[in-house]
Amino acid sequence: MKRRAICNLFALLCAGALAAGGQPPQAPPKTAQRAKLPKPRVLDPGELERDGETGELQRARSKGAAEAKPARPGAPDTIRARVSLVEVGCTALGNDGKSLRGLRAEDFRIFEDGVEQRIAHFDASTEPASLALVMDASPSIYRELGEMRAAARALAANLAPQDEVGVVAFSREAHLLLPPTRDRALLERALQSPELARVANESTSNIYRAVYLTARELFAGRSGRKAILLLTDGQDSGLGLSWNPASASPRAGETAGRLTFEDVIRELAAEGIEVYAISTEPHPRAMTPEWMAAHRGRTLIAEETRSAGVPAYTAYLTELVRRAGGQVYFLRETGTLGDVYRRIAETLREQYTLSYYPSAGLAKPGWRALRVELPGRPAALTYRAAYYVPPSAN
Repeated sequence: MKRRAICNLFALLCAGALAAGGQPPQAPPKTAQRAKLPKPRVLDPGELERDGETGELQRARSKGAAEAKPARPGAPDTIRARVSLVEVGCTALGNDGKSLRGLRAEDFRIFEDGVEQRIAHFDASTEPASLALVMDASPSIYRELGEMRAAARALAANLAPQDEVGVVAFSREAHLLLPPTRDRALLERALQSPELARVANESTSNIYRAVYLTARELFAGRSGRKAILLLTDGQDSGLGLSWNPASASPRAGETAGRLTFEDVIRELAAEGIEVYAISTEPHPRAMTPEWMAAHRGRTLIAEETRSAGVPAYTAYLTELVRRAGGQVYFLRETGTLGDVYRRIAETLREQYTLSYYPSAGLAKPGWRALRVELPGRPAALTYRAAYYVPPSAN
């Protein structure tokens, strides 16, 4: 009887509203449907070419693009300056190995090429972070992906609600399974996508191409903390890397759009994207913390590293992380994938971001050395050693 009375009252209200020329009362809204998982797509760089003068890899100019008009005779040269905010992530550990919390901008000093810079912006991990899970889905790694669902839960539980996470799976091609999102349910569903099995059918593993495309496609225009979480064995099929350091760089005068290891490093360093690599291969015995410290400032792509029994693919993966910033984990000695992701999330949550505008004004193209200090405090600081400035067009 009570339910019938409520229905009759609602009908009377509707009739009264219509008679008065108004609109009938609206029924309570239905529960919102869950967001739909986007359709996966292949990340494609398009046609690339290398500038023979600057050596930079770039998208090829379309045939119909207009040529730049030459400056009129006698006109002064115009320089298109790139004045960018340089962002440097830094973690600080005390003598007890625990993170130093509560630090302020005035506690730090930061230097570019030995010249102290004024910190223009400081963040103690309160602003959103942008992350990308980049997963090697080649057959040698695919068995590890069974842990991904639980690992994603561990990662999501340790991230701030405003942090965004995207997902890329690759073998021969890089497939974007999920653009950066805050929706944790979508993240878990993306890692159960049938697309993972389709990607895993390919035996080729283009690791560094996938990292390069992820950096360009998922992080463009983003500021703040940025990180790629890369799960792989490090055995790249695409770049032809060897113990010869020349295999990592473009050839002199080359104009073909051939991606190199150096191009990948430059892209990461220019955008301030750290890499946290999880290797499924064994940890080389020679790569102790003491050995790594003794080789700081030197490339690992050297005969000395080879003689120490370090595989070339592990040396390159470690070199990527050392130059871009981040850390290498070896899955066989660090527990489950969820454990590793939890540790990475904790590191990002405890990271300080120091930002400055280069005091020299017009940033010179090339690599710029970075140094961060915490005067008066015994602390171990971790930060990227350099950033990269692409040549500006004149």
